[in-house]
Amino acid sequence: VQLVESGGGSVQAGGSLRLSCVASESTYRTYSMGWFRQAPGKEREAVALIDSRTKYADSVKGRFTISKDNAKNTLYLQMNSLKPEDTAMYYCATRGGSAYCAWSASLYNYWGQGTQVTVSS
Repeated sequence: VQLVESGGGSVQAGGSLRLSCVASESTYRTYSMGWFRQAPGKEREAVALIDSRTKYADSVKGRFTISKDNAKNTLYLQMNSLKPEDTAMYYCATRGGSAYCAWSASLYNYWGQGTQVTVSS
């Protein structure tokens, strides 16, 4: 499975961005997916996950929305009310065959190359 992210950029605090992740297929291998982020010097963390449900990290709940368009093989992350602490490289990932998403990055087998999000105060 190949994943390609886009949509990152630089915005001021309070602004919005929508990230997209196009997958090379829309099959059982792209059923459980997630958005992760990694800031310099920090571990990669899950921010939003999707299988039959959606799940969000507390830090983004109410501000970020994950969605998927299977007809377009595309995963989205709508990010509103952005804060400087949201600055990071954002990655999409898929577990590659599991029916359930997971919070641990180590359980995801396929990753995109990442897209940078920078939020200035």
